[in-house]
Amino acid sequence: MSVPLSQMWAVTSYVLGQKLRGRRRYPLVLMLEPLFRCNLACAGCGKIQYPAQILRKHLSVEQCLAAVEECGAPMVSIPGGEPLMYPEIGRLVQELVARKKYVYLCTNAILLKERLAEGLFEPSKYLSFSVHMDGLREEHDEAVCRDGVYDQAVEGIRAALARGFRVTTNTTLFDGANAFRVREFFDAMMELGVEGMMVSPGYSYSKAPDQEHFLRRQRAHELFSTMLSNPKRRWKFNQSPLFLQFLMGKQDFECTPWGNPTYNVFGWQRPCYLLQEGYAATFQELIETTKWETYGRGSGNDKCRDCMVHCGYEPTAVNHTFGSWRGFRDTVVATVTGKF
Repeated sequence: MSVPLSQMWAVTSYVLGQKLRGRRRYPLVLMLEPLFRCNLACAGCGKIQYPAQILRKHLSVEQCLAAVEECGAPMVSIPGGEPLMYPEIGRLVQELVARKKYVYLCTNAILLKERLAEGLFEPSKYLSFSVHMDGLREEHDEAVCRDGVYDQAVEGIRAALARGFRVTTNTTLFDGANAFRVREFFDAMMELGVEGMMVSPGYSYSKAPDQEHFLRRQRAHELFSTMLSNPKRRWKFNQSPLFLQFLMGKQDFECTPWGNPTYNVFGWQRPCYLLQEGYAATFQELIETTKWETYGRGSGNDKCRDCMVHCGYEPTAVNHTFGSWRGFRDTVVATVTGKF
C-alpha cells in the first residue's frame, strides 16, 4: 500500500478515535463535487447528463468549506465533473491544505499542465492529483470517447511530478477489460513514477449512455483474481489491500456508504456517490434520516446487487482492519508481502 506515513497515521488516529467514541457510522472520505461540468463525455459516466442549467452551477468555496467542517472527515476527494474547470479550484485546495485535510483532486489531466503553469497549486503532502487513467492508450481513449487523451494525461502527470507534486491514478474497469493488458498498464504507471494506483469496477449509473459494459459481481471476481494474482513487487496501490481482496472474491464485505458521503450543488446526496435518491440539508440529517438498511447487497436492493465500487466498500475494508485482530493481521500481511 502506497500511502505516506503521516497520512496513514492521521487516518489511523481518526478511525480509532471514532471507535473509542462508539460511533458506528462515521465519514472517512468526503466526496466533494463543486461542479458537474466536464470537458469530456465518457460513455460510462452518469455525472454529465444533467441539463445545461445544472451544469452551469457550481458551489462556492464557502459552501465547500462549510461541508468539509460539518463532515469532519480527514480526507477530501474532489471529483466532478472536471474539478480543474472549477473557477476557484486553486483557492479551494489552498484552504483545504491549510486545514490539514488530505486532498485527492480527481482529474482527467487535460488541463493539468495549464493549471500548473498558472501557479494555482503548491506541492504539499496534503495534496495529490488523482489522474483518471482507464488503461493503456487504446483502452483509455476508448473509455473517454476521445483520441489523444491518454497522451495528454501522461504529459500532465509528468509535469506534476517534475514540480514535486504527489500523483496517483484512478482506474475504472468495465466488462471486456483484458487482465493482462491491465497488468501492462500497472507496469507503465510505475515506470511513469506515480505514487500509487487505485482500481475499481465501474457502476451502472442510470444516466450513463453505455449500459452494456458494467461488470457483474462474478465477472468482477474473475477479472480481478486474474489481474492481481502474483502481483509484482513494484506495483503500489493507493487503497486498502483488503478492498483488493474483496474485488478478488477473497473477502465478503457489506457496503458502508456513509464512509464516503457526497456533497454537491443539490446538498448531501442519499445514500452515496453512485445513487441519487434524495438529498439532505445537513450531514447530520443525512446520517440520522437515511434508511441505510434499504441499501447494500444484503438489503436485496437490485441497484446494489452487483456494486463493488470503492466508495461503498473501501470504508468497510478500513473499518475491518481496525475492527478485529484478524482484519489487522490480514492488512499487515498483505501490506508487507505485497500479495493479495
